[in-house]
Amino acid sequence: MIRAFAPDDRSAMLAFAQGLPEHDLLFLGRDLRHPRVIEAWAAAVAEGDIDSLLFEEDGRILGSAALVRDPLGWSGHVGEVRVLVASDTRGRGVGRALLSEIIRLAEARGLRKLAAKMTPDQSSAIELFETHGFRGEAMLRDQAIDRRGQLHDIAILSLDMMRMAERQAAFGE
Repeated sequence: MIRAFAPDDRSAMLAFAQGLPEHDLLFLGRDLRHPRVIEAWAAAVAEGDIDSLLFEEDGRILGSAALVRDPLGWSGHVGEVRVLVASDTRGRGVGRALLSEIIRLAEARGLRKLAAKMTPDQSSAIELFETHGFRGEAMLRDQAIDRRGQLHDIAILSLDMMRMAERQAAFGE
């Protein structure tokens, strides 16, 4: 079941995030496994700057997706998409379902462009985003550093929502 993140989901979200490998979180600006980061995220959801969805099964969070916006910035027309899926759940369509819902939310919000970040070795995630129309836009070298001090590149993919809508109208995709 996909549903919106609610304030009382903070503990369950923290447990979900703490179960993810560190490498899965490197594309985020902050380590989601810390309670203060979850609190800040919940506050941003309450303020309307983030739309956050959870994929839940039998009371357990199996995946999370977020659409992050900055309506006061120069890029208010751009939404950043973040999708996380529990390691033991991958390959079951959880990420695909969450990404599809986030794209629908972005359309409803009138966003013109979506961007997503990930490490370039996350080939399944890149493939998932590409099947939804995202294309590689940039590679940020040595952008993230893990707890062992190892540097990681961050790939940025983007989706032009206007072109996607035109393609859907023309080809019924």
